[in-house]
Amino acid sequence: MSSPARFDRGHTDDLMTFLAASPSPYHAVANAAERLEKAGFRQLSETDAWDSGAGGRFVLRGGAIIAWYVPEGSAAHTPFRIIGAHTDSPNLRVKPVPDTGSQGWRQIAVEIYGGTLLNTWLDRDLGLAGRLTLTDGTERLVNIDRPLLRVPQLAVHLDRSVNTDGLKLDKQRHMQPIWGLGDVQEGDLIAFLEEEEDLAAGSVAGWDLMVHSVEPPAYLGRDRELLAGPRMDNLLSVHAGVAALAAVASTGGTAEKLPYIPVLAAFDHEENGSQSDTGADGPLLGNVLERSVYSRGGSYEDRARAFAGTVCLSSDTGHAVHPNYGERHDPTHHPRANGGPILKVNVNQRYATDGSGRAVFAAACERAGVPWQTFVSNNSMPCGTTIGPITAARHGIQTVDIGVAILSMHSARELCGAEDPYLLANALVAFLEG
Repeated sequence: MSSPARFDRGHTDDLMTFLAASPSPYHAVANAAERLEKAGFRQLSETDAWDSGAGGRFVLRGGAIIAWYVPEGSAAHTPFRIIGAHTDSPNLRVKPVPDTGSQGWRQIAVEIYGGTLLNTWLDRDLGLAGRLTLTDGTERLVNIDRPLLRVPQLAVHLDRSVNTDGLKLDKQRHMQPIWGLGDVQEGDLIAFLEEEEDLAAGSVAGWDLMVHSVEPPAYLGRDRELLAGPRMDNLLSVHAGVAALAAVASTGGTAEKLPYIPVLAAFDHEENGSQSDTGADGPLLGNVLERSVYSRGGSYEDRARAFAGTVCLSSDTGHAVHPNYGERHDPTHHPRANGGPILKVNVNQRYATDGSGRAVFAAACERAGVPWQTFVSNNSMPCGTTIGPITAARHGIQTVDIGVAILSMHSARELCGAEDPYLLANALVAFLEG
């Protein structure tokens, strides 16, 4: 094996900054774009003609970003090496008519987005973030990153069986956060946001807003060997992918040194099925890859050759073995925190990994000096899925599912080993370099 990758806490510190600054998919892609621009990448518009030169480029669409680096001398049929991830996380999202209330309390009407652990949103100080669409068609990111909302739990005195029979939450009745006292005023929330953003009254025509915990990410444990924070599923992978792509591009590699075109594809809407114009089941990635081929003078034959040689690592968080629920895991597969990234396998194609994909991932970890683990579900438990099978089926490219093992997946606050994000990023660099 190569020399082991020595843990650099600076990478995890930077991840914490990224998580805190990215309370919505729109903020996440804006922060990713800013980092890539500092690394020399430039944004392309989908409505413009694309040039054929070498260098780094990216496309933004809503909560998705596709970025790629063309080495000097790359042929039109050069295959891609893709890091796939997603920018969205389960949470509570504001309804079209947001102002509601009951019993003298002013509340905000929310929908449940994705498979969130509802109880983790109770009794937390919550902020509000997302994007506003103005009457002139422009968009404005908004982030009220202070205690603004709260979903109060019923006191144990009024629910004596909660600790014996379990907490039962109705998504419609019990999850509407409070934000004040008094009578409900229609238009109050949007008027508040217009004032916060110094916008003219009535200038907001649409919104995509969601709540977030304002508690910042933090190291945890006696030796600070764990990391607690929000939205690790899956901004941990987005951050690692951005860092890896920027690192590979910084070498200024030629086609001789970089036999593949490295790509980061971070999609929205994975948590509810990926079926959108910014989701993995939409045409965005395929369109970008094809336009990259054609802009370099390629033909359909070149496109077919490039896709046939392409490999995607679908990087998403997975389950670390839980100390209190060990029986829920496969008895011979126990991924552990700080044990390195995990290879995710499911023969029913909930994950896209096969034996040849395992070899690709193992080789990248070997080159990077990174340990790795394997995850497979207990046969008695249903298995989740990722953008991996969707990417493989939609584009006909080899895809391998990997990630970092965490606890409390889909909680408002998740937990991982502090070293694992750094180890993942090192493995991704080695994968992109081929």
